[in-house]
Amino acid sequence: MYIKLENLNKTYTSILNGEKKEITAVKSVSLDIPENTIFGIIGKSGAGKSSLVRLISLLEKPDEGMVFYGEERVDNLSKNELIAQRRKTGMIFQNFNLFSSRTAGKNVAYPLEIAGWPKAMIAPKVKEMLALVGLEDRINAPISTLSGGQKQRVAIARALATEPGILFCDEATSALDPNTTRQILSLIKDIQKKMNLTVVMITHQMEVVRDACERVAVIENGQVVETGLVKEIFSNPQTKTTQEFIKNLSNKSEAEDEASGGKSGDDIVKWTKKDGSFLLHFVGETTGEPVLCRMAKLFEVEFNILAAGIAHLPDEAVGYMEVDITGEKDEVEKAVQWLKENNVRVQKR
Repeated sequence: MYIKLENLNKTYTSILNGEKKEITAVKSVSLDIPENTIFGIIGKSGAGKSSLVRLISLLEKPDEGMVFYGEERVDNLSKNELIAQRRKTGMIFQNFNLFSSRTAGKNVAYPLEIAGWPKAMIAPKVKEMLALVGLEDRINAPISTLSGGQKQRVAIARALATEPGILFCDEATSALDPNTTRQILSLIKDIQKKMNLTVVMITHQMEVVRDACERVAVIENGQVVETGLVKEIFSNPQTKTTQEFIKNLSNKSEAEDEASGGKSGDDIVKWTKKDGSFLLHFVGETTGEPVLCRMAKLFEVEFNILAAGIAHLPDEAVGYMEVDITGEKDEVEKAVQWLKENNVRVQKR
């Protein structure tokens, strides 16, 4: 099921030192989220992404604007209609939100009980869902005995027990270590394909977008500043916010990366505080070619690499560089034009 947002606005009122202050968390947001895909919404803390997902998931109503699930408008439903609609969606959170007094199986059973499923149907469904997330042998395990990754697997099983068409993930991997994060993202990708889900993933981690999402929207100050295919966003970021996300991608030390089971070369490495005068983005085969050396041989210019790295997307590698290119103005211009003609995307800082 696809999701369509039209001109969403949401303002909250807070009281500070006895004075009322209005904070606009979502400003004129319009988005089309395709069905049967994993769509990322990324932003820094306070950007408005969590407020936006509360509107999309119908936990709150917008002050203005409309939300559509397929052809049906859903933001203006009556109370009973809203409850029924929410049962057609699932949600997982950063802190798992599991009942500590219930076993893993009883947690998965909870939404089925609330939805009025017959007891005879609940038990086999619980087994099916725990098997889906690889925890069929932990059905009677107390929540306190599970690891963070196992708790999130139980939360995923619970969210999908009622067979929703849409799954919302609000910072679902933020509390997990990098290796467990990769495992959970891989699980969500597999489940999305098996169940033909529309997954909306809220995150502040560009690694999550890189590893799991097909499309992404970048949020800043409550507004969508950039949206598109993940491959296009990585290879041709249009806003400073997106460029910063990519530039600061992970930046773990080699020891941390090996300890977490990471893939070598997936980080952007920056060895100076100085920003390069050009951002270069390489896609596919050009990521492994000595393009800058060829450029320097053809033109009277010198180059200095200030940051570099490769993001391994599911279907393609995208390289990133910050460089200074120096020389006579006309030679620099010729060199930059040559880069563009050789499938390097160039952005001047």
